[in-house]
Amino acid sequence: MPTSKPVLDWNIIEIRDGVRSGDISAVEVCQASLDRIATYDPIYNAMTAVFRDEALEQATAIDRLAQSDRSDRPLLGIPITIKDVICSRGQITTAASRILKDFRPPYDATVVTRLKQAGAIIIGKTNCDEFAMGSSTEHSAYGPTKNPWDTERSPGGSSGGAAAAVAAQFAPVSIGTDTGGSIRQPAAFCGVVGLKPTYGRVSRYGLLAFASSFDQIGPLTNSVEDTALILQVLAGVDPADATSVAQPVPDYSAALKRDIQGTRIGVPRAMFEHADASIDKDILRAYDSALDIFTAAGAELVDITLPHAAYAVPTYYLVAPAEASSNLARYDGVRYGLRASLDESADTEKDLAAMYDRTRNSGFGTEVKRRIMLGTYALSAGYYDAYYGKAQQVRSLIRLDYDDVFAGANATAVDVVVMPTTPTAAFKLGEHEEDPLTMYLGDIFTVSANLTGLPALSVPAGLTTEQLPIGLQLIGRAFNEDFLLRLAHVYEQATPWHDTRPTLTV
Repeated sequence: MPTSKPVLDWNIIEIRDGVRSGDISAVEVCQASLDRIATYDPIYNAMTAVFRDEALEQATAIDRLAQSDRSDRPLLGIPITIKDVICSRGQITTAASRILKDFRPPYDATVVTRLKQAGAIIIGKTNCDEFAMGSSTEHSAYGPTKNPWDTERSPGGSSGGAAAAVAAQFAPVSIGTDTGGSIRQPAAFCGVVGLKPTYGRVSRYGLLAFASSFDQIGPLTNSVEDTALILQVLAGVDPADATSVAQPVPDYSAALKRDIQGTRIGVPRAMFEHADASIDKDILRAYDSALDIFTAAGAELVDITLPHAAYAVPTYYLVAPAEASSNLARYDGVRYGLRASLDESADTEKDLAAMYDRTRNSGFGTEVKRRIMLGTYALSAGYYDAYYGKAQQVRSLIRLDYDDVFAGANATAVDVVVMPTTPTAAFKLGEHEEDPLTMYLGDIFTVSANLTGLPALSVPAGLTTEQLPIGLQLIGRAFNEDFLLRLAHVYEQATPWHDTRPTLTV
């Protein structure tokens, strides 16, 4: 057992095996996480709710399990935080929005059920951009989350609280969601591993929807090995989710042991070389260094082109807001959540409409309203074909670009596409407040994986000269998460970045 280091530095296997053997109790592990949150979260604001009593009750129950009941629980005693857009029964779940203030779902999301069955302990909910709409975790009813590497900077978003919680060692695992990069971008900004699985690999049942054809649930952890273990628990078809796919779930941990000799890596330099001025030089250097590591491990680099990549951001910001406009229409103040008061002296029908307006106006934040308006406009009569319809056509072309580079129909076919996760390191809080378009453009490397439904993973790839984390992104064939994890593991083992931690502000 790793007795020479604090329990918060242990990985999932070390914690699980320690709890199984009795070398450490689940209560001790849980208490260590809760104490760290109590000490540091007032500074970083990564949590929207902490379930202290319930978590300790769960931990106590685990410690009382018979030895025979411990061996089949792969996450025994692991403290885990959940993004505040994923339902957990009876526990506050607000999507970081005033419109869902005090909402407590009557059921668990499928991923929460699977985590609990695996022996994990849900210790709290993490902060995020409201309804997962944002790239900075500044658009939250709970206020912004601060980056553990620099409290003046954003942790990214929308899963910024999840990434910050892992980087600050509140828990070894956070479960986030990724609609346009919302796991991978904060993972890059906070120096942790973040995986967006293939669309349909992980059940979305119990997820408060933003854009239903994009949203995917995935883990953020400190290592590729931990990511593989968590995905093993989360993955698999779910009868409660019609979009989940009945694909075989491989042994992800076993995949890490294979080499990458002969792997063909797609390098889309044409995608970002023309935009060098907007990409940090430190990030380009880290990218080139990563490619050298892959070639030293036996991989082959192949120059590829993704002709429609330049249209990914505008396509995403037409289709995703259109889906948001439809999904968020359910928040009207009638069934649950916030309700603005009725004016009893007014005409009932007119006043009901006014109640809807007042509820949504006071309940939704600025960024959510912006995206609802963009989406409603794109779907409106006279503009549907010109905007939403055309964007869906371009979305198909972007998917065909990736099909072409993966399909093997020509000599340039590749096994994986590698690119930076983000064009810059973490930006300062408030830096893009008056210029949301600049923030949207920061999604250039991440949104294609959501438009196509392909799996994508961000792994720590170094630090800038300002000592801010850099992320490297791997995009693979559908349901090929095992291959991405293997490639990322080879890179991780050749570099020190996954063991590099920020010094927290006291």
